[in-house]
Amino acid sequence: MAKFELTFKKSVSKDLRSIPKQDVQRILQRIEALRDDPRPPGSEKLSGKDAYRIRQGIYRIIYEVSDERLLVMVVKIGHQKLVYR
Repeated sequence: MAKFELTFKKSVSKDLRSIPKQDVQRILQRIEALRDDPRPPGSEKLSGKDAYRIRQGIYRIIYEVSDERLLVMVVKIGHQKLVYR
């Protein structure tokens, strides 16, 4: 299987500023794993959107997958209570 390219929405860097550094490292490792498998076990398609989410501790990573272009775009990262707003 081909590797997917990772892209980030500009607002993601702002999302990461408020998260502790050790959690940011784990989140980035989890995002890097999406290159090989954009729909890993535990990922869930969001209803009403063309996006998926994966969990990393108390944080959620929202992303979109384009199979035609082999592209994973990270849309939002945040605390589980706030990320879906």
